[in-house]
Formats: sequence, C-alpha cells, structure tokens
Amino acid sequence: MLGYDEIDRALRARGLAPRGAFHPDPADGVPALPDGRASATLILAGNAGPEMWEAFRESRPAAAHALANPLDAWSRRCLGALGREFGATALFPFGAPPHLPFQRWAQRAESVHPSPLGLLIHPDYGLWHGYRGALAFGHALALPPREQRPSPCEACTEKPCLAACPVGAFGADGYDVAACVGYLDGARGGDCLAAGCAARRACPVGRGYRYGPAQARFHMAAFLEARR
Repeated sequence: MLGYDEIDRALRARGLAPRGAFHPDPADGVPALPDGRASATLILAGNAGPEMWEAFRESRPAAAHALANPLDAWSRRCLGALGREFGATALFPFGAPPHLPFQRWAQRAESVHPSPLGLLIHPDYGLWHGYRGALAFGHALALPPREQRPSPCEACTEKPCLAACPVGAFGADGYDVAACVGYLDGARGGDCLAAGCAARRACPVGRGYRYGPAQARFHMAAFLEARR
C-alpha cells in the first residue's frame, strides 16, 4: 500500500518540499476527483529553502523564457507526473479563477498563520516559502501528526515588516496593491525588484531561508508583470 513516506521522498527528489497533509471534509472545498469521488487525503507541495528553485533552473527547457509563467508550467509538469504515478489528482493555486483555497488548506495541513503582510508565516521558514500545488487521493493515507505551533508574529512587538515598505502599502486597511505596483514600476522600485519585497525582508523569522537574488528577481518580475 502506498504510504506518505514514499510520496514525501518522491516530492523531495524533484526539488519540492512536502508542505503538510490532511483528510478533507466537505467544508474544505477540495474538488471532487475525476471519477466523482470525494478526496480523502490532500498532500500539499511547495518550497522552503533553495531546492525547488535549483530544480526548476536545472530542468528549465531552453524555450521556457518564452512562456508567460514558466514556474507554473514546471509545477504542472512535476506534480502532474507524480499524480499519474501515484493515482492522484494534481491541484494548483494558479490558473483561471475561481482559485482554489490553498491558504485555507495550508493552515489545515501545517502550522502556518496569517502575517501582517497577508502572507502565511511559518515558525521556521518565516515568509520564505510557498505552495506550488497539491495531490488529492481517493483513499485515506496514514499521515504524520500535525505539529501545533504558535504564530511567531504573536511575540513580535515591533512589527518591522509594516515599517519597512517604502510606500506604506501595508496598513490597517490591508494591502494597497496599487501603491506597491506603482512603486515597483517607477524609478525607485529597483531595490525591491532586485532583492525582493523590503517588507518581507524586514521580518526576522526564517532569514536562513531567504530567496537568493535570482529567485527574488524572478518572483518580483512575475508579480509585477501579472499586475500591470
């Protein structure tokens, strides 16, 4: 019988990090499987650390620069292949709306919490992690116990992330996307484009997992292009 550890190893072999798992109920909004059954196990996959970025760079085809979303295409290819291998359905947080509730799933799968920036924060990885997809199974796999850990934001009194944004895009009213994009698209936005969001970099949690320059530039350019 297929086990969680086997899926864990297969994800890691492709540069993806297992990002927790759970047994969904109807309220979780997991789509029905192609054969009409409800999903009985959902395993999330993503990144935490440099492994995914290195695997993506090494396997990126020469023509990938012509793709609008090369990382999404790579994620579909990797998780789609794993889904076929394991008899699972691959689900993704990107593509045409309506979008699947990956943030809700992530909080069911592991100890991540909303941060003042709106991103989910992990006690170890901080804000330097993400979700690239999920594998939905029609049968209930035995899963490791979910570790319960508090949000690191609860003990953070100074909230340096909120003060670091050069245009004050994060505040009591939420995230001002227009202000952020306007700054990035202007002459002053080079630091955030080159090194990653200044507010995100100001968070003291998970600094050892911070994206390297190439990955930071890639994600910021993709963010800006999608919102122009």
